[in-house]
Amino acid sequence: MENENKAIKGGEFLIRETDPAAVFIPEEFDEEQRMIAQSCLDFIKQEIDPNLDRIDSLEEGLNTMLLEKAGELGLLGISVPEDLGGFGKNFVTGMLATEVFGGSHSFAVSLSAHTGIGTLPILYYGTDAQKQKYVPKLASGQWKASYCLTEPSSGSDANSGKTKATLSADGKHYTITGQKMWITNAGFADVFTVFAKIDEDETLSAFIIEKDFGGITINPEEKKMGIKGSSTCQVFFNDCQVPVENLLGVRGGGFKIALNILNVGRVKLAGAAIGGSKRVIDASLQYANDRNQFGRPIAKYGAIRHKLAEQAIKTYACNAAIYRCSQNIDDAINSFVSGGMDKEKATLEGIRQFAAEAAILKVNGSEVLDFVVDEGVQIYGGMGYSAEAPMERAYRDARINRIFEGTNEINRMLIVDTLLKKAMKGELDLMTPAQNVAKDLMSIPDFGTGSDDVFEQAHEQVKKFKKAVLMIAGTAAQKLMMELAKEQEILMNISDMIIETYVAESVLLRVEKLVKVKKDAAISEQVDIMNVYLYDAADKIAKSGKDALNSFVEGDELRMMLMGLKRFTKQETFNPKEARQRIAQHLISEGKYCY
Repeated sequence: MENENKAIKGGEFLIRETDPAAVFIPEEFDEEQRMIAQSCLDFIKQEIDPNLDRIDSLEEGLNTMLLEKAGELGLLGISVPEDLGGFGKNFVTGMLATEVFGGSHSFAVSLSAHTGIGTLPILYYGTDAQKQKYVPKLASGQWKASYCLTEPSSGSDANSGKTKATLSADGKHYTITGQKMWITNAGFADVFTVFAKIDEDETLSAFIIEKDFGGITINPEEKKMGIKGSSTCQVFFNDCQVPVENLLGVRGGGFKIALNILNVGRVKLAGAAIGGSKRVIDASLQYANDRNQFGRPIAKYGAIRHKLAEQAIKTYACNAAIYRCSQNIDDAINSFVSGGMDKEKATLEGIRQFAAEAAILKVNGSEVLDFVVDEGVQIYGGMGYSAEAPMERAYRDARINRIFEGTNEINRMLIVDTLLKKAMKGELDLMTPAQNVAKDLMSIPDFGTGSDDVFEQAHEQVKKFKKAVLMIAGTAAQKLMMELAKEQEILMNISDMIIETYVAESVLLRVEKLVKVKKDAAISEQVDIMNVYLYDAADKIAKSGKDALNSFVEGDELRMMLMGLKRFTKQETFNPKEARQRIAQHLISEGKYCY
């Protein structure tokens, strides 16, 4: 294929094969990365786990004290440059810390809001003076950060916000008036990144506002279903005076800042969700091994083993996709820096390149966590419903993730929209491969490679998944054109096909690379994980594709395309029950998530 030796660009996974050697897999973390992860885990065990009830009760001063302790250990500045008081680590390392902290319930939200949407807008868009003033204090935990975008009338449609900024007659300050809601960390934040429209501007601008500027009223804490220990308040700005030098970025550039910071948030949310999933699996395994019914541990029963295996399969596959994307982002950042771009701009551009993958991961990660905690409750049975056991809190806390950082419905539509826009701009040639798939439909069916090699077979299967996506997305774009944007059900069908394809290829690449690195039989269960995931993905892609085609294609063309879809999602005979049994047995013997 063309550009085989060039770093893969965002969205290119659909039209290019990826060399397993080019992906980063979690098994490759070096000693320093493992030490950082251990520091995060030690902090959770010592400071968070013993205080979960106190955190959930929003005990005054506790969250700020915990963030300050994390700051003293350097855990708030892992991705902050060294000259601004951080460790200056790459995106993959930052993701690892995010993943570990994902198992810390409400505190994960407080910490990620501070280090992510709270700190990054200033780090990436601030002037040198702004960065010097704010970032070291945020990295140390001396100041706590919050991000004010959502308003009562603007959720998914962020640019419709009504908060106003008026420039003073002497041009020295802005007066900001408006209301923000669902603001994380608002109850204790010292610094707010606030989005408002200057005068009659049509697009948002961003401002750095200190709590001490005055004119700020914080409502009482919201009562929430889950993440009860994270501060969430409405914030009112009443003639708040903000110096002109605290405009963040350029006038009218706030919407762009919001979108780019959301891209970071989406990838990181997936990492945190998988960290939460791993902790729930650990608890599920411990309970399944300890709980006896009918004279033996419930871990001995097939129905429970099925659940444990499925928890691990979905978690392992999503984890593979997260670090694949994280390495892609790091590679893109390094490429832009080599070309002369400064680090902050390069980081933003690197993340923007993978906006579609960020949305894929956000959807998949949040839904994997939802699945894992739901099955965790079921494994615990009656105790799963008790507030005395760990699953009740995990279950409630997980639910917000499908709403945070753009709802999963918005993200599903964004995946397709981002890829089609890249194609229209000439950044991604989807049309040529889509046309080649159309020719495939008229050709003699491919009856497989005939190879016994498990990875050759898996690559062939993933290639066909991509053909199914290109066939349906290409036909939808061609037939529906501008109307496609209004056909949300079809967009979500196509998006589900893309998500399954990306994650299926990611788990294949992870296991293939692992086999080449390990070269022993100790990873046979990982091969089982890959095979079960691809087996299930084929049916999901077939169902989503069929639903989409039946919605906008008719007659002979529909019959031909349904036959093509069937061909692209056809599977070899495989025993998923036995594969899941082997996966579960290994988990049960280890007594923890061990993949």
